[in-house]
Amino acid sequence: MTPRTLKLALAVSVALNLFAIAGGGAALVTRARVEQHVEAQRTSGRERAFRDIVASLAPEVQERVRTTLRASAMAARPDFEEARAARRQAMALTEAATFEPAAVDALLARSRAAEQRGRTQLEHDAVALLATLGPADRQALGVILKRHGRREGRNGRVGDRDKAVQAGTTKAP
Repeated sequence: MTPRTLKLALAVSVALNLFAIAGGGAALVTRARVEQHVEAQRTSGRERAFRDIVASLAPEVQERVRTTLRASAMAARPDFEEARAARRQAMALTEAATFEPAAVDALLARSRAAEQRGRTQLEHDAVALLATLGPADRQALGVILKRHGRREGRNGRVGDRDKAVQAGTTKAP
């Protein structure tokens, strides 16, 4: 090999190495940004613990918020207990030797109605409480109205099938 060929090979090698280093660095920076974005989405809204949300409120309203929401939860508790009991009864009927679809359907309807009464009570009391707070405290506590559960996906969006269920064009599973 001539010195000129060696110099050319060295230049190409250096260029490829710099390209590989720049690509690796860009991949690391992009990955870090994606992880930060995912973490920010994961910790938004109701993902924060209730005690952390209350701790972010003005100190003079924290105890009033706790007391009011605790009383609301206790008032709605019988509805949620009724909903769970009706659902357990429906599940027990599905395991029976003779299956009675009408009875199971009636128990599930009773369960949904009881749960809805409980949710309505909690939301009504939460809105009444929010009306008594200042803008900053209301904004911090407003996330308690965000619903979460099986109808919401990881990204907080409702899926197409769930939209159809909510619109009444298909039955819920």
